[in-house]
Amino acid sequence: MTDRTTQGDGVSDGDPIRTFPFPVDLSVGGVGMQAGPMNTDRKWHEDAPLERVHRIDFHVVMLLDRGPVTHMIDFAEYEVGAGDLLWIRPGQVHRFSRASEYRGTVLTMQPGFLPRATVEATGLYRYDLPPLLRPDEAQLAALRCSLAHLVREYEDTATLPPSLHTAVLRHSLSAFLVRLAHLAASSAEAARRQADTTFTRFRDLVEKEFAANHSVSAYADELGYSRRTLVRAVGAATGLTPKAFIDRRVILEAKRLLAHTSLPIGRVGAAVGFPDPGNFSKFFHLHTDMAPAAFRAELR
Repeated sequence: MTDRTTQGDGVSDGDPIRTFPFPVDLSVGGVGMQAGPMNTDRKWHEDAPLERVHRIDFHVVMLLDRGPVTHMIDFAEYEVGAGDLLWIRPGQVHRFSRASEYRGTVLTMQPGFLPRATVEATGLYRYDLPPLLRPDEAQLAALRCSLAHLVREYEDTATLPPSLHTAVLRHSLSAFLVRLAHLAASSAEAARRQADTTFTRFRDLVEKEFAANHSVSAYADELGYSRRTLVRAVGAATGLTPKAFIDRRVILEAKRLLAHTSLPIGRVGAAVGFPDPGNFSKFFHLHTDMAPAAFRAELR
């Protein structure tokens, strides 16, 4: 199976950050999912460089039995312990630490394997939800039981014809994902309850406009708050100033574009609100202690 690079905007085959498709040929019966133990013999793609930055166009859920391990998702490092889950969604940039240290159960799923109603009910594309989930004892026991049942159904190809086997897998997978989605939503809701409504509105507006709007005063005016109100709300929720929060989001997007596209540096800067390449380079260096070109080169 060959890898697929992101096309368009000058991206061509051979780029260092590659997007790997779901490996249907490695699935039992060629179905659009895989489930089983994580070990050195199991891969979700023949050529995936697990310990290098890469992207996948399918869902990955890992339930760890041992830990801690460190896993990078969208340039944030997560320390994952026994009983924790990681949910990585299609298109996210990620990297394993030492893949041989991961022990537990891994589930992978091809987009389109589940019907639309299930996708919507389980929030499969809720990128705002946290990738690291820490269930309590009861939640973990239920998730383990549901996942173990899914693994058994996945591996059992003898008792049902292929069409019914796939149907049972979809139902079993849906049941597990409903539990997982509830945990993710509950975790996000708990975090939201701790944040001021003012910050939530500011955060959502920044997510929509960060590529074109870097002004704290402009955000305050659009939201109908004073600048001082924003400073208090953002500081209470994140420990950052509003300007630092905006800058952090701009830097994340710039890193993504530098990592998984071949856009010229100037076009990356323009895409995040810096028409002048020199100003973008200064901004990027100020926040990362690296030039954009050096950051890209480090990932090659």
